[in-house]
This record gives sequence, C-alpha cells and structure tokens, in this order.
Amino acid sequence: MKDDINIDVGEKIRNLRKSKKLSIANLSENTGLSVGLISQIERNKVVPSIKAMWRIANSLEVNIGYFFEEINEEDIIVRKEQRKQIQTNDSTKIYELLMPDLVNKNLELLLITLKNETKQNKELVNHEGEECGYIIKGKMKLIFETKEYILEEGDSFYFKSNLNHIYENYNKDEECVLICAMTPPSF
Repeated sequence: MKDDINIDVGEKIRNLRKSKKLSIANLSENTGLSVGLISQIERNKVVPSIKAMWRIANSLEVNIGYFFEEINEEDIIVRKEQRKQIQTNDSTKIYELLMPDLVNKNLELLLITLKNETKQNKELVNHEGEECGYIIKGKMKLIFETKEYILEEGDSFYFKSNLNHIYENYNKDEECVLICAMTPPSF
C-alpha cells in the first residue's frame, strides 16, 4: 500500500517549540517527557505515543490535531480575488483580510481602503495591542489622542492600540489605501 501522507510531526514540534522560545529542556520540564525522547521525536527517530503528543500539544498550547494537519495552498496563499472582507457599520471604510483567516493567529494583516467620502468620525477607538501601517496610495489623517497627523503615500506609522485613535481619508477627491498590521487581531 502506498503511503500518501507526508506530515513531518517532528519538524512541526521543533518549529513551534522554537517559535515559543522554548528549549528542549523547557519542553521536557513542562511535559514530564525526557529530553532524549523529545529530541528523538523532533528528529522523527521515534513515533510518540498519543499520551506524549497530548502532553506536547498542551505544553505548546495547540490541539493535538495541529501536528497532523497538512498544509495546503488555501492555508498560506490568499489570491486577490479571494480576500475576505470584514464588514463593519462604516460603509466608507473597506477592510480586506490579507491572510486566509484569523483562527489561532496572533497577527492581523489588512488592506484598508478609506473611500473619498470617509465619515469624520469623532468617536475614537482603542483596543489591546499594537498597530503598524503603511500608506500605499492617497493621503490619510491619523487622529491620535488629541493630535492629528497627515500621512502620504510611502509614510508609515506605529503605536500602542490602547491609545485613542482613528483613521480618516484626508483627500476627499480620491481614496486612501493602506496596509495595516495589528496584534492581537481586533476583528
């Protein structure tokens, strides 16, 4: 029988462990599994038991299925015609998700279009996290606490999102388009 499954569980464990800045010794301590066993699992020298996988998954804060998921193009690529739009109560702003989804993500990447009739919204927002943006086209007004900043094509910004802020289009004759990253996701 031909084996069509080609999932590298050991590599997934190693990559996730490293992304969380854990050593093998840390993972060993958290799971109760030996350093040697974890090393062998990561190098695919040993097939772990379900109990060992459950301990590793819990320690790395994922469900056990994470290690057995195959990566498909749909999981990593977003074609421009397949972007998901995030609906809000402000039709003058279009938010398009530049990633497949927000499930179990620590980052949100958006393409934001501020239409030429963007409302002058005096209600500033705030939320947990950080924001960073880059203006691709047009001009934008960033209202930040009690100050206003005019940003043009090529300008960028960064701030802690717990401070009051809002984006508005500055030039009423053309749209403003920007890319914005937020962590954690706010939509």
